[in-house]
Amino acid sequence: MSNKLHWEQVYQTRDTEAVGWYESEARTSRALIRDVAPNADAEIADIGGGASVLVDELLAEGYRHLTVFDLSGVALEKARERIGERAEAVTWQEADVLDYAFPKDALDIWHDRAVFHFLTGADQRAAYVRHMQHALRPGGHVVIGTFALDGPKQCSGLPVQRHSPETLQEAFGPAFALVMSRREVHVTPGGTEQPYNWCVFRREL
Repeated sequence: MSNKLHWEQVYQTRDTEAVGWYESEARTSRALIRDVAPNADAEIADIGGGASVLVDELLAEGYRHLTVFDLSGVALEKARERIGERAEAVTWQEADVLDYAFPKDALDIWHDRAVFHFLTGADQRAAYVRHMQHALRPGGHVVIGTFALDGPKQCSGLPVQRHSPETLQEAFGPAFALVMSRREVHVTPGGTEQPYNWCVFRREL
């Protein structure tokens, strides 16, 4: 089964509020984005945003240039329906970020809480970093949350690659400087604890 078909089925058969990664508030993502991009004109991409409420919260804070990427058109439609008329202010991209033709130096913020830890192959991670470096302006920031080294080995029936700030720095290379990191334990709707590492990187090269 392709990755796209897998995620379409997940969002077709499960309630958004029942999936393991669901957050009623995207507090950490929102706070980290606000720290590094206080200007409401910042160009922000939410990679693998799906039906996350982060876009709702960023709109409420006045951000005007938001793009949500996801493989699942069903997930994006759920988000659009939830947001209502405000969805017209958002760019929605049903796409695989490993294949998408990003404009060069177009983004101030690359946010990802959903994609990178599913990239279990080194070639996949390298392609992701190339796209990220191409899309981010010099001085732009990556805000990323991944399963920690003691986090789950699988998510939604798929294997994941767990990370520490050090392994993320190794994967991103010298073009990106680690600004900060912190650990967080996400509690799923079913009550399971999932340790995450959150990191902010700045594009240097």
